[in-house]
Amino acid sequence: MKRIAAIHDLSGIGKCSLTAAIPVISAAGIECNPVPTAVLSSHTGEMEGYTFLDLTDNMQGYCRHWKSLGITPDAIYTGYLGSLSQIEVVKNIIDDLSSTDTSVVVDPAMADSGIMYKGFTADFASAMKELCRKADYILPNITEACFLTGAEYKTEYNKQYIESIISDLSSLVKKGVILTGVSFSPDKIGCAVFDKSNSSVSYYFTEKYGGVYYGTGDLFASAFTAGITKEFSLNESAETSLEFVHKSIRETYLAKTDTRFGVAFENHLNYIYEKYGRKI
Repeated sequence: MKRIAAIHDLSGIGKCSLTAAIPVISAAGIECNPVPTAVLSSHTGEMEGYTFLDLTDNMQGYCRHWKSLGITPDAIYTGYLGSLSQIEVVKNIIDDLSSTDTSVVVDPAMADSGIMYKGFTADFASAMKELCRKADYILPNITEACFLTGAEYKTEYNKQYIESIISDLSSLVKKGVILTGVSFSPDKIGCAVFDKSNSSVSYYFTEKYGGVYYGTGDLFASAFTAGITKEFSLNESAETSLEFVHKSIRETYLAKTDTRFGVAFENHLNYIYEKYGRKI
């Protein structure tokens, strides 16, 4: 069985980070080995009074122990990192645990809607850019892509704008860029996928639903990393991930539940089983 080292925080409420990565990756028939960066009582979006336990000092020794056991992941997948020091630790972990066959997937989670997350600075974006240089694939949203490249953030844009940003991002990675949150019309949203092997850009879209849906980036990136690890193509993995997230958002939208607590992805894990060739 293949294994993915998932470097994320663990939020008890919110269906994000490790509570998204573990079930999705497991649904694909892959062993998910979590590397917790912090433990929170909930995610931080629209939540007040959450608890936070920083695990930075534990991460390097944690993975050093894995190395002593002969553990070499088939993929290393990083998500939200809470500090500059964590970025440096993760770079060391990638160097220590990777082989030439290990895929590295970086979700540079640090910004959205034109602004950086609370507590992050330009120095963090610069450090994240250096982490991206270690990646085979990166999955920024448009805001994150702008901070990584220095491009002007726009809410109205065309394909030329998107592909200019992708061109700048492509110099950071070995194999591909998946730019998420791309939308050219009010009723559709999706992703632009750049394959460095042939310099092609492909677009995939699904219906767009109003509202903020927490954890969907983690669901997309987890499903994508699973697909790549199971040796599906870049485009197949991105398209499957988008459809999985779409199904989860649609159910949540129709149920009119409180989206602060995440989306209803559990009923759609069978889609991951089916697409990635695994059955219960």
